[in-house]
Amino acid sequence: PSTVFQRFPIPIPVHPTGSQLPCFHGSSTIRHLKERFHMNMTEEQLQLLIEQLVDGSMRSITTKLYDGFQYLTNGIM
Repeated sequence: PSTVFQRFPIPIPVHPTGSQLPCFHGSSTIRHLKERFHMNMTEEQLQLLIEQLVDGSMRSITTKLYDGFQYLTNGIM
């Protein structure tokens, strides 16, 4: 099945063969990146996950503190 991830370009090469960037050394870098995009989920599963993440953020004290900091320092609300 097609995943949402396949429709979005990644700003880095998926197989950085010979890359000199230290962040690509080791075999887990690309795997961790793919895990963060939840490539194995269907669109419906992603929608539910995103709703849960947004709901959690809206109730988070750290989100409220960061929003307050942005408002005080940059006038962003």
